[in-house]
Amino acid sequence: MMVHTRPSFPSDDSASRAPLLRIGCAGWSIPASYAPRFDSEGTHLQRYARVFNAVEINSSFYRPHRATTYQRWAASVPTHFRFSVKMPKAISHEKRLQGCDSDLIEFLDQACCLRDKLGCLLLQLPPSFMFDQAVVAPFMHQLRRLHSGPVACEPRHASWFSASSSRVLRDHGISRVAADPARCTDAALPGGDRSIEYTRLHGSPNVYYDTYSLASLARIREELERFSTETQERWCMFDNTALGHATGNALTMINHV
Repeated sequence: MMVHTRPSFPSDDSASRAPLLRIGCAGWSIPASYAPRFDSEGTHLQRYARVFNAVEINSSFYRPHRATTYQRWAASVPTHFRFSVKMPKAISHEKRLQGCDSDLIEFLDQACCLRDKLGCLLLQLPPSFMFDQAVVAPFMHQLRRLHSGPVACEPRHASWFSASSSRVLRDHGISRVAADPARCTDAALPGGDRSIEYTRLHGSPNVYYDTYSLASLARIREELERFSTETQERWCMFDNTALGHATGNALTMINHV
């Protein structure tokens, strides 16, 4: 079992700074309409990584990937590039964080083969998953025993947006995703541990299908560029991939930040 360690950031509690921004998409496919914006040589991942500095691997939610696959992906991207890897549905949706130690160890053994290119783990919970400290805290304790790198959790039940749930997340150094569209008001805001803030933009109002207007992107950009004394990185991942809008929105964003 490989234990992945948290990356080190410069520490200066008194300094307010603009966090490092990581902007990208859920997956590295390149829609034909945006192909001229990318180099023509190399794999899709290589072409994507010459433009963006981060990506979400969502396929890991559905099926495991071999260690050699993660190693090949890591070798395909520049030094500054980082991957976010979505945790398997066997952990989040099927076993619902209980009795999943072997699944967690297997997943970490695979994903950690990205080594220093592993930027964050993403845990997305089903909308029916209510916050239950007796279930959540032991899982997060075990996760932190095995893995000390950044983790972002995207809960989708209203019970997760409370002081008690936020405290459990902070105690384990886990960020709460800011999501759009938000299922409740606080779901639009980052929470939990604030060393890393993670935003997922799914398309609104039609999830996965709708694009974001220039006005919406400008408002999002303002939030991303806010100075902070505690946040070192902000991730902004576009998941409105059904019609290829994620790529266009992400390209617009990187051209304006």
